[in-house]
Amino acid sequence: MPVIQPLRLHAPSRRDAVVVELPVVLAPMAGVTNAAYRQLCREQGAGLYVCEMITSRGLVVGDPKTHAMLQFDPGETTRSVQLYGVDPGVMADAARILARDFAVGHIDLNFGCPVPKVTRKGGGGVLPYKRDRLRAIVRETVRAADEFGVPVTIKTRIGIDEQHETFLDAGLIAQEEGAAAIALHGRTVQQAYSGEADWSRIAELVAAVDIPVLGNGDIWEAEDALRMMDETGCAGVVVGRGCLGRPWLFGDLAAAFSGDELRHRPSLGQVGAMLLRHAELLTGYVGERHGLTDLRK
Repeated sequence: MPVIQPLRLHAPSRRDAVVVELPVVLAPMAGVTNAAYRQLCREQGAGLYVCEMITSRGLVVGDPKTHAMLQFDPGETTRSVQLYGVDPGVMADAARILARDFAVGHIDLNFGCPVPKVTRKGGGGVLPYKRDRLRAIVRETVRAADEFGVPVTIKTRIGIDEQHETFLDAGLIAQEEGAAAIALHGRTVQQAYSGEADWSRIAELVAAVDIPVLGNGDIWEAEDALRMMDETGCAGVVVGRGCLGRPWLFGDLAAAFSGDELRHRPSLGQVGAMLLRHAELLTGYVGERHGLTDLRK
């Protein structure tokens, strides 16, 4: 079993850190990781739970829909948000707004989204191919967030495709510009979510940088997370699709990381109770009509 250590995320000018006792991160997922689902997952086990992706320009211009996505419950001791954008200045302004106006304590930058409507604009998973643009965005966002002592991390992929790999350069740029950590999804943009994640590339990144590396891709059970950390030496894991409809996975991860050999999986009755709990949380945030419609996903 790998040695499990808390994940410590530092802003460049701060000695104190955001400490994630269980090095497990809920991956931001559009339309999924809203305040209700984050609370549901957090109730199962410790970790860091990231709000769904926020568009930097929408935040800066005061778009009501963008602002409405920034809901947090009182139990979120560290408010964590993923930020998307392609303009360094706008990203920096958005980081200041998140830290100053929404008390956000951790910002993650999206350089991994494979969705065409994002990549067509040069963002998400294709942006790291433009090394200078990547560096400028990370530098300006880190500096802006550092004014408030907020650590910035980045999430990326292996590259655009097998002929255009970017992850090693992205890791070194993130390290040089003051990012607190980097998460790597072991697939290319071209793969999207098909095939198998290549964990060996996560191990390559661990060997190439000094900042913490988080592994992402094909974590369906607690055993997968332990095996990834053992095989790659990564400092923690990012869980996305593996927890869809299965928020109890975080409880199982907490048990496994503490050395418990028994798997913590719910009975049918417990699944029903969790479904009801999710419905209560959703309707509390957005009302019964929208909450129960959203629950069907």
